[in-house]
Amino acid sequence: MTDLTQTVTNQPGFELHPLRASLYDELHSRPFQQIQAPARVTHLAVLCPESERARQFRHLQALCELFGAPVPAQDSSCFQQDFGDLRVRRETHMEFVAYTFIHLGAVDAAIPAADAPFALTALALLPPGWLDQLHGAVVGAFHVAFEYSELEGKQLLPQAKRNFEGMRLIGSSPQQGDAHIWTSFRLHSDGFGRFLVYNRGMSPSQLGRLMQRLLEIETYRLLMLLGMPLARSIAPELSVMDAGLADITRRLAGNADLDEAVILAELTAMAARVEDFRAQSTFRFSATRAYHELVLKRLDELNEDEVSGHLTLTEFITRRVTPAVRTCETVGRRLEDLSRRIDRVSDMMRTRVELSIQGQNRALLASMDRRSRIQLMMQHTVEGLSVAAISYYSVGLLKHIITAVYDAGVPLNKDLAVGVSVPLVLGTVWFVTRRIHKHFHELAREERSAEARRGSAKQAEKK
Repeated sequence: MTDLTQTVTNQPGFELHPLRASLYDELHSRPFQQIQAPARVTHLAVLCPESERARQFRHLQALCELFGAPVPAQDSSCFQQDFGDLRVRRETHMEFVAYTFIHLGAVDAAIPAADAPFALTALALLPPGWLDQLHGAVVGAFHVAFEYSELEGKQLLPQAKRNFEGMRLIGSSPQQGDAHIWTSFRLHSDGFGRFLVYNRGMSPSQLGRLMQRLLEIETYRLLMLLGMPLARSIAPELSVMDAGLADITRRLAGNADLDEAVILAELTAMAARVEDFRAQSTFRFSATRAYHELVLKRLDELNEDEVSGHLTLTEFITRRVTPAVRTCETVGRRLEDLSRRIDRVSDMMRTRVELSIQGQNRALLASMDRRSRIQLMMQHTVEGLSVAAISYYSVGLLKHIITAVYDAGVPLNKDLAVGVSVPLVLGTVWFVTRRIHKHFHELAREERSAEARRGSAKQAEKK
């Protein structure tokens, strides 16, 4: 015994992952319960955003305080505690919190009549007013009554009908006839749904697993259908946008004279609307698919047989909810398809606008080229006038120099000297002007070459 204890308690020398223990505990976080027939169970599924989880947990703590029981210090994925004849189980999920209340006492003595399994529920054992202060929106609320009977399904049918207010029943015999399940999948006069289970040979553990499957089937079925109203509200809007997009595409294909700015504004508004719908529906439609898969899995685990010609739970649910799931999937695909089509038409419009801008740029460049040529001709004319003007003033300056030299006693012919200087000055001024002009042209060519090299480098980077 000592060796075994040391083997279990001694820690290994290698490093352990900090989440190792929680990974083991995760498999046991929501254990199956054991149910003894007769029993009364009430299940609530409450939609609760993350911001409300703390308030709801404090509400659970208040329940423990009212019963004088130990109060949990922190929230967990599954809380379960017995308060005398009442067992309370609370499970937290991604978007909802599930409460299961189980009457553990002798229900036969408390029920006025043996054939009224829903006359007394587990909710009667809760403190007055506690349930009214529950935070969140209740989407699923139903009772599950467990009775023991050795009768066959046909013999139990008259008794079962009396407990469903004359509604049409759906029934099955799971686990090779060890139990009979009856329900109507409708709300009754008390505002709750109802499941009636007759146990014929199941052990408490098997009955607990059956209860868990029924609770999950009904809860996930209701949550799965939350996407249907959203899909119905979005579908007409998609039809309108689809028609509008088709009209824009036809006008583009016809090369009509369009106002690109107006069309782009319409496409932008349409794209924004589609993205809004996608933001509203992406999580809901994904949740619908996930819940649908869970429902089908739980129904398959029931291993049902038909009872006296009635639809089984699997037949009824798959016949009714599968079209709803298909509708959500269809609307989701239409949203994605419409979003892609809007992107393609927007690309076409942007290409059209870019081509129009390029044409305008070409016309502008041609106009600038014409103006440049005119300016160049004017520049040549001005250059000729400039040469003449500079030469005139230069000859005037030389005339003063020649006069000063003559007055100083240098023998020369003033008129001849001035006449000879005129062509020399003209040639010199013209030569200097052309050199300056050529220098500026070389600077311009170098700048254009540098711009061309920068453009080529940018294109290479993009590729």
